[in-house]
Amino acid sequence: MANQGCSRVPLLVLSVPLLLLMICLVMAQGGAKLITPKLLASAQQAYGASVDKKLRRWGALLGKSQQSQEMKKLKRVNYYFNQQITFISDKQHWQKEDYWATPLETLGSGGGDCEDYVIAKYFSLIYLGVDQKKLRITYVKAIKLNQAHMVLAYYAKPSSDPLILDNINPTIMPASRRRDLAPVYSFNGLGMWLERMRGSSIKMGDANRLNMWVDLLVRMEEQGLQALLNAG
Repeated sequence: MANQGCSRVPLLVLSVPLLLLMICLVMAQGGAKLITPKLLASAQQAYGASVDKKLRRWGALLGKSQQSQEMKKLKRVNYYFNQQITFISDKQHWQKEDYWATPLETLGSGGGDCEDYVIAKYFSLIYLGVDQKKLRITYVKAIKLNQAHMVLAYYAKPSSDPLILDNINPTIMPASRRRDLAPVYSFNGLGMWLERMRGSSIKMGDANRLNMWVDLLVRMEEQGLQALLNAG
């Protein structure tokens, strides 16, 4: 026990239920700010009653992770979306060559491609308080698959070797160990960067130059996901 003094024991015993209640309230509020009755109602109209459980699960994850250390947030969010989303190409899923789905669209439909995994992880982590300066949505070439791919890079410090959150390889590891990926460019809500093979990058301007990104943000606003957009 942290404190052996007998005079403190009754106070400790009495305060435990109150402490647990406070923790539960904090957890509930963390998800409730995002998963509102209005959002649930509109989501049910679009995706049916089954979406309710999916969104409440997402809200519970965010509530539970609100007070966690940053590395635990990365692990929980990465694992959660890798488990919840079934990979499906945009052509099959949305009948489009390329479509960046909102987190609501991805969870509601139950599927998505690499961009959709990354978008859901990116906005969830920002909602959990991870500084968006540390997160970059990164286009890479998956060398073994010989195709374009998208991952989420986390920079603990601006000059650090970023950690890669990925749906192909679920283990979070430094970019220097991901020899199967060749970076091309990256972006977040603050800018765009041309990536170099050896880890350096050149800022190219604003992410609003990407039409797909702007369209994504507009749809998130329309779908009631303002809490995600305002978190950063």
